[in-house]
Amino acid sequence: MLTALRRLASTWVAKLLFVLLIGSFAVWGIGDTIRSFGQDNAVARVNGAPIEIEEAQAAIRREMQRLSRQLGGQFDNDPRIRRAVAQQAIEQLILDRVLRAEASDLGIAVPDQAVRDFIFSIQGFRGMSGQFERPVFENFLRSNDLTEAGFLALVRADLARQQLALAIRSGAAIPDALGNTLLQRQQEQRSASLVTLPLAAAPEPPAPEEAQLRRFHENNPDRFSSPEYREASVGVLTAERISREIEVSDADLAAAYDSRRNQFETPERRKLQQVLVQDEEKAKAIAAAWSGGADFATITREADAAGGQAVDLGAIDRAGLPFPQLAEAAFAAAPGTVTAPVRTDFGWHVLKVEGIEPGATRPLAEVRDQLRTDLTAEKAADLAFERANQVEDALAGGATLAEVAQRFNLGFATIRTDANGLDAEGKPVELPVIETARAPLLRTVFTTEKGAAPRLAETEAGFVAVDVKEVTPPALRPFESVQPQVREAFIAEAKRREMEERAAGLLAAVKGGRSLADAAREAGFGVREVGAIARDQRDGPVPAEILAPLFELKANEPTMARTRDGFAVAQLLEVTRPDPAADPAALARLKTETSQAMAGDLETEYVAALRNRADVRINARLLDSLAQP
Repeated sequence: MLTALRRLASTWVAKLLFVLLIGSFAVWGIGDTIRSFGQDNAVARVNGAPIEIEEAQAAIRREMQRLSRQLGGQFDNDPRIRRAVAQQAIEQLILDRVLRAEASDLGIAVPDQAVRDFIFSIQGFRGMSGQFERPVFENFLRSNDLTEAGFLALVRADLARQQLALAIRSGAAIPDALGNTLLQRQQEQRSASLVTLPLAAAPEPPAPEEAQLRRFHENNPDRFSSPEYREASVGVLTAERISREIEVSDADLAAAYDSRRNQFETPERRKLQQVLVQDEEKAKAIAAAWSGGADFATITREADAAGGQAVDLGAIDRAGLPFPQLAEAAFAAAPGTVTAPVRTDFGWHVLKVEGIEPGATRPLAEVRDQLRTDLTAEKAADLAFERANQVEDALAGGATLAEVAQRFNLGFATIRTDANGLDAEGKPVELPVIETARAPLLRTVFTTEKGAAPRLAETEAGFVAVDVKEVTPPALRPFESVQPQVREAFIAEAKRREMEERAAGLLAAVKGGRSLADAAREAGFGVREVGAIARDQRDGPVPAEILAPLFELKANEPTMARTRDGFAVAQLLEVTRPDPAADPAALARLKTETSQAMAGDLETEYVAALRNRADVRINARLLDSLAQP
């Protein structure tokens, strides 16, 4: 038996089986690597250089923290905001790569001394001494999830970008000739003769015959057709609707109050003045003089003489003081007293308490309703996503929208409506959403294909599923059903044509050599002379519709325009252009504003051109995963 096995093992068939067996174990052991082979694990690539997931996550996290600090309680970390923040953070990393590459190609270098000087100049890194303090710097790095090396690299890259930007922006200079022209255009004023012809002043036309009305009806189907109607079932899942099911117990309120107590507390604040010196004996001498009644001006001079500094800190709470021992001394002292010198990493501090603003705590009874609303909204938001998945699974399993709505307590309605939410009688259709969500829901109904299987989608109206049963296209309504509207429109059109013809007659008369004033008086219209018309006037005596054409005319030329309530005809009388030399301050201001605007445009276009020139590839799959909570 053993001899047979040895003989079999020496054949090429057995050797092939061994190779396959070893290969299968190898693949099984490195299966994850094999499966991911050929997949790009970079979130984006710029000219082949990757932006790795860790860097992208850190950038997104910093941006979310920045928004949270800036907006406070108004910040809503929902999926759409996370997606937008993720896209913005990745785009910023892409631009950073693009600009770094350009700076490198141009040979722009930022020396270490420039980086050091820039960091030391940042006000936020200065302590109470007014100088750069490393503990403050390190606290900034920790709170922003940065390493020192990473921050220095960011500063270096930013300084290089600034050199690029300054080089581009420096080309935005406004020559005097252009500045003078722009100022003249901006401050130019015009005077004109003006005739207005309101439709309300048009004579009543002859009563139309039925044949005329019928032709008008047929020739204007857009005015007298019914809109497109859609018959559909809609199901809506919103946090507001789910919140009706949620009960918040007194125990929940008490627990939330304890965990969020800082939201309802106003800490005690103290108005402090401080002296900081490096020598303990000098600090003691200053403390004694201050306690003896010396005023702050005198103490400031003594601190300067001792090589230190005196600062009025204003009103500050415990958290505003950088060291526990300093906060303990300041908040243990009585009003009007001076503390003994306190040692910290900055040196020796002497504090005087000028006044106290007591802290306050809002009791649970006062904030109960606010807490209940907040907790209900939070629980409803969490439950909404969970229930949305259940609804989607049920619809995919073949359940009808009506069945799903009943099972999961969705807002549900079967409607027949136009795009404005009106029925055939012009009355608002009842929809299962609040008033502000009507428009988004209707947009979803009118963008869903007829017969498409209903699927739950997140919209501005909430999670919405639509099943469009029937689409009725626009159709010309029978003449008999709209005859009053046809008559009214026919008469309004006749009045419009009458006033347009009269306005055109005035325009033709002026073009024929007559003045607008003479032509208007002969036609029985009133005429006004309007002066000091500015190009940017608002709610002035000249209709807005004729203002722009008026500034395109030469002297004595006429123009005509349709206005909100009729027509207007104007004839330019005079143009007054200012002398730029008479107002050098305005000219300087205009040149500065225009130069800054041009510089911004140049920089924006330059960066956009660099990005377009670069080979930028974004991994949409990874970006979507990073946008998830």
